[in-house]
Amino acid sequence: MANMTILEAAEHFGISKEAIHNRVRRGSLVVELIDGVKMVDIDAKVTPKPKTTSTRKAAPSSNEKYHKFLEEQNAKLQSRVDTLEGETRSLRDQKELMLIQEREKIECIYKEKDEQLKNILTTISSQFMLNAPIEVQKEEHVEAEFEVEEIKDIAIKVAKKPKKRCFNFS
Repeated sequence: MANMTILEAAEHFGISKEAIHNRVRRGSLVVELIDGVKMVDIDAKVTPKPKTTSTRKAAPSSNEKYHKFLEEQNAKLQSRVDTLEGETRSLRDQKELMLIQEREKIECIYKEKDEQLKNILTTISSQFMLNAPIEVQKEEHVEAEFEVEEIKDIAIKVAKKPKKRCFNFS
């Protein structure tokens, strides 16, 4: 009778200690407790438990049902993934379109404001050209105050003009 420790038996069979423990639990290896140490009897013949054939026949049909169920679930999940990917693509396209439209609106607003500013500056520069003082600096100071009032009036008139809207929704 060849007795070995669990570690020695694992090395002898070329498997892990856990595999030896599993075989002991299943009953395919016999173990004895000698001086508080588990010793595996590798010469002992263990009679295998008879296997029932009815479970083997039942297993394939239940495996086939399970396999079919998994395939159906997989198909459903795949179709759901496809649907969600399509919705994501659609939402991304809508977001891009919205961003483009908003950018166009902002550009239009900037163009309008630039045009208004250009008109104000043109008006101001033409008023300064017409009323450009040639004489003493004190008169310039007085004239400048007067011109500022005129400029404010012109700016108010320009600001009150109806604005062109150039929103393009194509």
